[in-house]
Amino acid sequence: MQGKIIKGIAGFYYVHVVESGVYECKAKGIFRREGVKPLVGDDVEIEITHEKDMEGNIMKILPRKNELVRPAVANIDQALVVFAVAKPQPHFNLLDRFLVTMESREIPAVLCFNKTDAAGEDSPSQLEEIYGGCGYPLLFTSAKEEKNIGELKKLLRGKTTAIAGPSGVGKSSLINLLQSGVRMETGSISRKIERGRHTTRHSELIVIGDDSYIMDTPGFSSLYISGMEKEDLKYCFPEFSPYEGHCRFHGCDHVHEPDCAVRQAVEEGRIHRVRYEDYTAMYQELQERRKY
Repeated sequence: MQGKIIKGIAGFYYVHVVESGVYECKAKGIFRREGVKPLVGDDVEIEITHEKDMEGNIMKILPRKNELVRPAVANIDQALVVFAVAKPQPHFNLLDRFLVTMESREIPAVLCFNKTDAAGEDSPSQLEEIYGGCGYPLLFTSAKEEKNIGELKKLLRGKTTAIAGPSGVGKSSLINLLQSGVRMETGSISRKIERGRHTTRHSELIVIGDDSYIMDTPGFSSLYISGMEKEDLKYCFPEFSPYEGHCRFHGCDHVHEPDCAVRQAVEEGRIHRVRYEDYTAMYQELQERRKY
């Protein structure tokens, strides 16, 4: 039987099997001997030891598409980057750090601006002006009014999606709406997962459809760019790519060099200045970090 690990805690792994439910499993000793640790998001083969109690053993971990260290998770198809249109106002530098992090990990991103019900008339159009040309799917939602929730569900269908974004933007409200109407026989499993002694937050996949999952994790609540050379940062801004190779200097970093096609595009309004200024701020940060 094949399923996906949706949570791992205290040596137990909770494996969701489509149309069957969630099985509490132990990992076979061979994984320890081989130095392999099952991760949330892993697709696995299990054997059932007690069907009534929905218990089993993980027998095999299927090949991983990708693997993140922080948070420790495998097989992420995309990231849903959630910010509020207002209350709180979006912090553009933080938002661009989320997007750069996803680009550097080669994880496609969907950009969701929530709380349209709290926005002024100009807020959505300003955000669309800044991010509409970056190449990311862009969605404006209101969890309070359930606006565009159907569109959001379409973007998440058939995928494992990590939710990223700061606190206070309505991620929990969106998650609650996304999983509404999903029927799973998980009552006894939920009691096992929510044992009183397990109070630490762990990465967890939430089932929102037969083959659709969202990941709620503390590891994506705040981010800083690391493990990247400043020369590679430009490749994490998709709107720069049409201008690569058109600068005077080969290997132009688009910061101070003369006759830079990217800087020219900024001056002409083809690349938004907010995005470019965040790029130069992160570039300088990486430059300073390397000095020390």
